[in-house]
Amino acid sequence: MISISTAHTQDELSGILRLQATNLLTVLTDEEKEKEGFLTVVHTLENLTRLNDFEKHVIAKVDHKIVAYVLVMTKVSHEDIPDLIPMFAVFDQTNFKGKPISAYDYIVVGQVCVDKNYRGTGLFDQNYAFYSNTYKAKYELAVTEIATKNTRSLNAHQRVGFREICRYKASSGVEWAVVVWDWNNQN
Repeated sequence: MISISTAHTQDELSGILRLQATNLLTVLTDEEKEKEGFLTVVHTLENLTRLNDFEKHVIAKVDHKIVAYVLVMTKVSHEDIPDLIPMFAVFDQTNFKGKPISAYDYIVVGQVCVDKNYRGTGLFDQNYAFYSNTYKAKYELAVTEIATKNTRSLNAHQRVGFREICRYKASSGVEWAVVVWDWNNQN
């Protein structure tokens, strides 16, 4: 049986890292990346713990194994993961409904992943429903960026309520889509 909750223990955070390690862009074949999606940022136990101290990550477990997660970041933690600092700079410059994203009370999806054996079961949507129910009273928006080559992730995010508001090309040459889930105007 799958249980969805927020992360509270070092063992749960370590479970997130184990799942992350098997889904990184650098370890997947081109075919797997295209079919299954991929993760781009590598976290450490230290930075996951620090992020979790601000707002708790959402996790799904079967027995004691993490089978899905949604990482949570806030404006306060914007410098905790150096690879993501440019993303926050884009949020400062990108408008949503006439004002910069940074003018809103927003929360960032630091990363989302579902174990390969649980994809297509609705777990992605269930995790995001829990995420939304946990944080929408405190934040106006959920925001993230997705590599445009990661079409599986783009489509899944759109399905749960995120809308693309812009694209930009990073200095690395990767094109990113900035997506927003407006919790004040849910369908």
